[in-house]
Amino acid sequence: MSKAAAAQGPRKKGLSKSARETLIAYSFIAPNFIGFAVFTLVPVVWAFVLAFTKWDGVNAMEFVWFDNFIRMFKEKEFLEALWHTVVYVVCNVPLTLVFSLALALLLNSKIRGRNFFRTVSFFPYVASLVAVAAVWNFLFSPAFGPVNQILSSLGVQNLPKWAAGKDTAMLTVILFSVWKNMGYYMVIFLAGLQGVNPELYEAASLDGANKWQQFVNVTLPQISPTTFFVTIMVMISSFKVYNEVYMITQGGPGTSTLVLVYKIYNEAFVGPPEYGYACAISMVLFAMVLIVTLIQFRGEKKYS
Repeated sequence: MSKAAAAQGPRKKGLSKSARETLIAYSFIAPNFIGFAVFTLVPVVWAFVLAFTKWDGVNAMEFVWFDNFIRMFKEKEFLEALWHTVVYVVCNVPLTLVFSLALALLLNSKIRGRNFFRTVSFFPYVASLVAVAAVWNFLFSPAFGPVNQILSSLGVQNLPKWAAGKDTAMLTVILFSVWKNMGYYMVIFLAGLQGVNPELYEAASLDGANKWQQFVNVTLPQISPTTFFVTIMVMISSFKVYNEVYMITQGGPGTSTLVLVYKIYNEAFVGPPEYGYACAISMVLFAMVLIVTLIQFRGEKKYS
């Protein structure tokens, strides 16, 4: 051993700087990943396994393979829930987009009390769902609700029963969902609108474009990433609708507003539990959301 090495003493063993930095980075990620694994990843994998079984949580688990999937497509109630979910998505998504964007355009302009109206528009989203649903049920009460009283004063004879009528219950749920959630998406659209370069409007105005032409040729292309994001969010939340149905109609009258998530809840927690069948329905719902989302991403890449 040389005198210089002997003077330095024994070399300390330990992690390199890059290894320590990597360890620190993983230590920050670990809590979130552990929570995701325990409360999301493992339940999803377990649900996928249960979808091929017959299990009530008490007796021994029995693998039935594809029997649950064959059963659901033969069951009238499941097909009704599937149809109602599709109707809800097809109606709720465009209505939410249109009203959210219209509200954002209005509140992005220079009007008196703009900040107050922005707050009021956002309030239904952050308010308690129970309180908001109670107010909505009062407003649309068939017997003494203000909406039907106004319609009666206008001369309408056959007043709608709203949540109490089989033909109007789904419409009531859709209107309630749009009213409650459009304030949240309005805020997202506002952020997108405020990122549009004002010089583009000035250039379009100098070229003789009116307000509608400016909206179609300037506003919509500039906020297309925001619109795509909002569409994805509204689409996914529409497929997963449960709270609005539960608070307004509880899936009724009859099964007129029964949707897939409510069907899953009924199979798993109402009456004799059928966890395997409920998980099989949830897998179908998962596949629907995945397919629609992939199609939207593919379309966005194609036209972007």
